[in-house]
Amino acid sequence: MTVFGTNGMVATSQPLAAQAGLSVLRRGGNAVDAAVATAAALTVLEPTSNGIGSDAFAIVWVDGKLHGLNSSGQAPAAISREKVKELGHDKMPKYGLTPVTVPGAPAAWAALSYRFGKLPLIEVLSEAIRYAENGFPVSPVTAAAWQRAAKVYKKKLDGDEFESWFKTFTDKNGNAPGAGETWRSFDHAATLKSIAHTGAESFYNGEIAEKIDEFSQQHNGFIRGDDMASFKPEWVEPLSVNYRGYDIWELPPNGQGIIALIALNILKEFKLEGLSQLEKYHKSIEALKLAFADGHKYITDPDKMSLKPEELLSQEYAEKRSQLIGQEALTPEPGQPPKGGTVYLAAADRDGQMVSFIQSNYMGFGSGIVVPGTGIALQNRGHTFSLDPEHDNSLEPGKRTYHTIIPGFMTKDNKPIGPFGVMGGFMQPQGHLQVIMNTIDRGFNPQAALDAPRWQWTEGKKIKVESNFPTREATLLADKGHEIQVSLSSGSFGRGQIIWKDEDTGVLAGATEPRTDGTVAAF
Repeated sequence: MTVFGTNGMVATSQPLAAQAGLSVLRRGGNAVDAAVATAAALTVLEPTSNGIGSDAFAIVWVDGKLHGLNSSGQAPAAISREKVKELGHDKMPKYGLTPVTVPGAPAAWAALSYRFGKLPLIEVLSEAIRYAENGFPVSPVTAAAWQRAAKVYKKKLDGDEFESWFKTFTDKNGNAPGAGETWRSFDHAATLKSIAHTGAESFYNGEIAEKIDEFSQQHNGFIRGDDMASFKPEWVEPLSVNYRGYDIWELPPNGQGIIALIALNILKEFKLEGLSQLEKYHKSIEALKLAFADGHKYITDPDKMSLKPEELLSQEYAEKRSQLIGQEALTPEPGQPPKGGTVYLAAADRDGQMVSFIQSNYMGFGSGIVVPGTGIALQNRGHTFSLDPEHDNSLEPGKRTYHTIIPGFMTKDNKPIGPFGVMGGFMQPQGHLQVIMNTIDRGFNPQAALDAPRWQWTEGKKIKVESNFPTREATLLADKGHEIQVSLSSGSFGRGQIIWKDEDTGVLAGATEPRTDGTVAAF
């Protein structure tokens, strides 16, 4: 159900993490303090999706303005396509030290806290540290993901470099904790304390960076202390499109948020009000496919992109792409514009500050690498790099890769409506698109917008739909050439949260969804 509050609110995928954020609000912290507290707690409470080794992105509304933060790390300076191929890979591997990129999450926490927070970082991270030291009962969805990961890693991870992952995240028999079982990590707690006391300096320029460097060298990895020391999060200007009177905001590349904006821009070319729900589904699927085709071709480190994001969002290009959408499903191809697993959380406070925040290890626990003595599971974000030198997202030293994790925000007439997000790999822009259309085109409240059955484009003309997706529409979509597959599990359809604000009353309306363990904490 939709939850209401006026003094503050946190919505995320794990109940204890939401309470950690709420406790900071009750102690006089603001929405940014709450977001950082929740994010840090999630590294402990939901390690199946994120960790201290994650990257992070945020959109912050404060003092009548949106601020964007890109805290995604770069590829190591020592890596190259040739070196990866010499290791026997014809594409970037999923596991091990090779796909490890510099973690950005600790720097994001420190940057947000320093610029906008009210409380000391050690106080903000105190709940996360307490859970890591004292332990907590694992929640059901997290436990199921943990057990799946342990089974996969037993089969896939072979080598001394992976021993610390099993020592950290499984028992002596290699089993993951079940729902309600207590888990703790003293190493994780110690690392969080060090980050809190030093403002993340120890992570990038001190003892933690040294441990990462030493372990990487010991196991022939590429990441080094110099890579850690050179990393800085980047404040960026969010991008937007106006969709039927509402401004929808996403961060610019290297994230894939622009895919949702491209699709919305294409859909603006159609009069959806008079169309049946079938036609709305069809056109939104086709627009999304076209947007993904462009995203997969062009999105990479913004300093390396072959065109500017504004070109992909131009009205002229939207008109051109919309003309490709007919009555039959198409196989999408990228266009040429005219030249010119993850955890999500939303937080809001009584003073009007609002935060949309997301962080992820990528592919569950990430690389399968835990640096001994730190509790840190390193991400494998480098897996998304291409080894094709002609590809826009081709691997290069010091380059940031295509990123799946994206926070969203909505405004109207320069006033905040609020933060939203749907976690889940390449489902994320699809989830954003569907939540926005449910909200604006269908008039759904936050809970209904998240609960509505979803579709998911996977490739070509293939569309997965949830088991509660309307049967009639699924059948008629198949008649239009869509290759429909009904999924018995909702695990791949994303897990989202929303906080909308009524500007007239100041009331906050928050929602999370049944696809996760999530909760909305408010007072």
